Amino acid sequence: MTENISKIILNIFKKKFKNKKIYLHEPDIKKSDYIYLKKCILENNISSTGKFIQKFEKKISNFTGSKYVVLTNSGTSALHISCLLSNIKKEEEVLVPSFTFVATVNVIKYCNATPHFVEVEDKNLNIDFVKLRKYLKKISRIQGNKCINKKTGKRIRAIIAVHVFGHPVNIKSLLEISKEFKLEVIEDAAEALGSFFKKQHVGTFGKFGTLSFNGNKIITCGSGGAILTNSKILDSKARHLVATAKINHPFKFIHSETGYNYRLSNINAAIGLSQLSRIEKMIKQKRSLYKFYQEIFLNIKYFSLIKEPKDSKSNYWLQSIIIKKKFSHLTEQIIKNLISKKIFVRSGWDLMTSLKPYKNCPKMNISVAKSVQKRIVCLPSSSFLINNLKKK
Repeated sequence: MTENISKIILNIFKKKFKNKKIYLHEPDIKKSDYIYLKKCILENNISSTGKFIQKFEKKISNFTGSKYVVLTNSGTSALHISCLLSNIKKEEEVLVPSFTFVATVNVIKYCNATPHFVEVEDKNLNIDFVKLRKYLKKISRIQGNKCINKKTGKRIRAIIAVHVFGHPVNIKSLLEISKEFKLEVIEDAAEALGSFFKKQHVGTFGKFGTLSFNGNKIITCGSGGAILTNSKILDSKARHLVATAKINHPFKFIHSETGYNYRLSNINAAIGLSQLSRIEKMIKQKRSLYKFYQEIFLNIKYFSLIKEPKDSKSNYWLQSIIIKKKFSHLTEQIIKNLISKKIFVRSGWDLMTSLKPYKNCPKMNISVAKSVQKRIVCLPSSSFLINNLKKK
């Protein structure tokens, strides 16, 4: 059976695509990226100041609709600053999905706070807000303007909503729960540049949204990230913190608080600016790739393809399938078989609750996350892959 499922997927890639090796997600590098990079080098301004930083921030602002954008050296840095400016403190709890990349959870620990893991849906892997509401009603009480965990006595300060694989969470439910339970909202939109919920870009609904420009994202700076906010005050505070909290002075080094060296360099911003000029085309290609997979896999009974949720337009950053439950024990071998044939798929992230630093953190029933995580196969998703189809 393992061989049968592997062969189905393998034959599609070998018959339909020109490539002998097909990687999971390659950066889409063009000549224009080199031109921007060359300009930056010739201007001899490659570090933490320069015109490409301001231009890149403005272009992200225009594209996402976020009033303010602060560039950082990684998506993790952007999340960390967002947590700090959301006043997440020691001995407080932050709701976070059990299925996510580890950085989403690490930043909570950076603040000496406690991750509190929540359940996900089996169709799109985002937070299950129906189950979350029932859970919070059971385990928490509202005291003044605070949500208190009745078991631990700690305040549940915030919720970090992750737009998994670029698919938007149900923003309406997210905002309703945040209001009902007095929670700050941080959107981890690291994978979701170009994704919208009801025509509004994700990352612009909460107090903060964050993006990533890592090498495997839809556009890349090599490394990098961004903080999105609609608050001028928070924008100013974020800029101060990412620049080591340094006070402007012609020659003295004065720092007003503990700051962080989290700024994006001008040379990285130059690449990002060039990449962003092609974002609409990349999204179109990714959505076309999804339609291709959808047509090819339509009548296959062994797995289903993850699709964008209702009321959303996804960037389809990472195309993924979920193996049917009765074949779940075959998933790992399927992945190994495909990799051995140079089709570089991957599994979903291990659940955060299974990792040593987070095993003892509070959590709700995450039976769906436990079941579905074992059955995820992420498929090759490079934006230009759809252009490499063999001619009929």
